[in-house]
Amino acid sequence: MTDIYKVNPQKPEKVILKKAADIIKKSRLVAFPTETVYGLGADALNSNAVKKIFFAKERPMDNPLIVHIADKDDIYILAKNIPKEANNLIHKFFPGPLTIVLEKKPIVPDETTARLATVAIRMPENRIAIDLIQASQTPIAAPSANRAGRPSPTRAEHVFQDLKEKIDLIIDGGPTKLGLESTVVDLTVETPQILRPGAVTLEMLKPELKKIELHPSILGNHADLETIPKSPGMKYRHYAPKAKLMVIVGNRENIHFKIEELIHDLHMKKMKVGIASVSERKYPADHIENLGYSKNEIAKNLFDILRRFDELNLDLIIAEGVDEEGIGLAIMNRLQKASGYAVIRV
Repeated sequence: MTDIYKVNPQKPEKVILKKAADIIKKSRLVAFPTETVYGLGADALNSNAVKKIFFAKERPMDNPLIVHIADKDDIYILAKNIPKEANNLIHKFFPGPLTIVLEKKPIVPDETTARLATVAIRMPENRIAIDLIQASQTPIAAPSANRAGRPSPTRAEHVFQDLKEKIDLIIDGGPTKLGLESTVVDLTVETPQILRPGAVTLEMLKPELKKIELHPSILGNHADLETIPKSPGMKYRHYAPKAKLMVIVGNRENIHFKIEELIHDLHMKKMKVGIASVSERKYPADHIENLGYSKNEIAKNLFDILRRFDELNLDLIIAEGVDEEGIGLAIMNRLQKASGYAVIRV
């Protein structure tokens, strides 16, 4: 059985965190909230514990994990040859929704890094997560706490839906603040690369680095993707609801016209259609969910709403796209992957 303990996000109950930390110390699994999504945690320095993450999530072993720390100085335990740019990013964005990829030290097991010579590290901006790491007395490897390929969990009930009876404990700290996984930046290449976009945007990173570029896979060049990816969220289909998802992008009026045309055609085929909307358009669909009107709202609500659609037995979900400025790049990255790149530009 999987235990669920609700805790105060501002003042987490020490007795619950101790119970969770004891589970981590016994090489078992605990799901916990961060500011981005809920993570599935294990002792990052224990290869046997880390293997249990892959088993519980049904996650491919070549998909590396992010190591979460509670103190900036712990980076020097895990990584070597740390460039000056890393110190700039650590000073500016730690704690927060930024992961940096560095050369790893031997203390980090191959299972944690998918046998790469690099390790992905971040310091979450969440009191529960920080206190759990400190109580566990070890860095914690923690991918999103969902079954591989499913929308990431932003509430404890999402974790329970996917992983009940597969893990020991879920810490319920309420809904997550941001709703999308961390930005991942690779600092082991000549020009730093964003491997996965998130709430720390390209525009925010540019002042801190002399140069930075997007990994070609973010721009749609999937042939350039490494056989073993350096970051989660790069190689495999992710974030997908049960129904097929299609994304429509372009001029707002063209988007509205195309969606109404698709709804008509799909209804003629007796198919049930859901709409993930970012506008006030009243579509003649079977179900409409509004993602929000600001990009921050959309980011926070996206995974929760994709999971809500699963309860409706729809044949197709059509999502209105957003522009890729700021956090819009991360939103579109998740929508594209959730749809298997079924994107129509109008």
